[in-house]
Amino acid sequence: MAKPVVAPRTRVAVLGAGSWGTTFAKILADGGADVMIWARRPELAREIQEAKRNSDYLPGINLPLSLRSTARLELALLGAEQVFVAVPSQSLRATLTAAEPYLGSEAIVVSLMKGVEKGTDLRMSEVIAQTLPIPDERIAVVSGPNLALEIAKQQPTAAVVSSTSLETAQRVAVLSRAPYFRTFVNTDVIGTEFGGVLKNLIAVAIGIVDGVGYGENTKASIITRGLAEMTDFAVAHGAQVETLSGLAGLGDLIATCQSPLSRNNTAGRLLGQGFTLTDVVKQMNQTTEGLASVAPVLELAKAKGVEMPIVEQVRQVLDGTLKPRDMAPHLTTDSDEPQGERSLDDRSNQGGAAVWRSIKRAFDQLRDGGRGSLRD
Repeated sequence: MAKPVVAPRTRVAVLGAGSWGTTFAKILADGGADVMIWARRPELAREIQEAKRNSDYLPGINLPLSLRSTARLELALLGAEQVFVAVPSQSLRATLTAAEPYLGSEAIVVSLMKGVEKGTDLRMSEVIAQTLPIPDERIAVVSGPNLALEIAKQQPTAAVVSSTSLETAQRVAVLSRAPYFRTFVNTDVIGTEFGGVLKNLIAVAIGIVDGVGYGENTKASIITRGLAEMTDFAVAHGAQVETLSGLAGLGDLIATCQSPLSRNNTAGRLLGQGFTLTDVVKQMNQTTEGLASVAPVLELAKAKGVEMPIVEQVRQVLDGTLKPRDMAPHLTTDSDEPQGERSLDDRSNQGGAAVWRSIKRAFDQLRDGGRGSLRD
């Protein structure tokens, strides 16, 4: 298949001017696109437009001179060939409904979000497909180890663009790159999205035990067992096992669990220090997707018969029925019977070799700077 050609100064829109939306707008502008970012608050749109700053969410960061901003959806979407959406997951449906009359007939819609809609348990790409009159082939998602402030400071990283259409994924990937930001592609939308959703929940767990004062052994155990929970859950919903060992799974999990820049890690740490959920929500000035995703993820896990003891204990801490200090000692299983390290091991050894191959491939990609295949 021929590589997609993207015209210089391709017109794109970014909906949402939080830390990640603004950072991704910067990536697109630094890569040569003609970018208009929509901010819900007129005063924020004015600051981005006139001062090239977003002091609320990216203090100290100078934005590209070419980046434009507006608080009017119709202006943001005018002529946009690709529309990147970075609003809180629970407000996605309302935002899309408001945007639909101004959306170009051939526009590609790209989710930058990592959440599950409450009430419907739908992934973000599913909400897009249900809300907008566009085919799946014009929907894409972006995920990976992408802490906004680090990228805004142009610290190098990578991400994966996923769509059921490889051509669409490639078109988005060509546009979504800068000297400090590399994109790979795959067609496993389910695995890519669930990787981004589930790692938030494990990051909350890491934050909780960190807040309690537990050390690196505890955190390493939770990360490792958390990856097994993520993989079992995603594969049960139709994902490819390799995706969870790539940038959208293992890569994002490591970054989110170990960084103080992670909102989910920070929220968990406050819970571990004894703050109530209400107190934590008040202290966080941005949406913490992991807190909102716990209940819908557990509902989806129950429907597929997948056990997620770490996520379940996060729920109990949020509900106040489990003390944070009691979380780690029984994080793996409630049974004293010896079990396989992965729950799939209790049934068969399928997928084990593939996991190790994909882990090696993910690290080789980062080591080699992305040379070779663009397939994640």
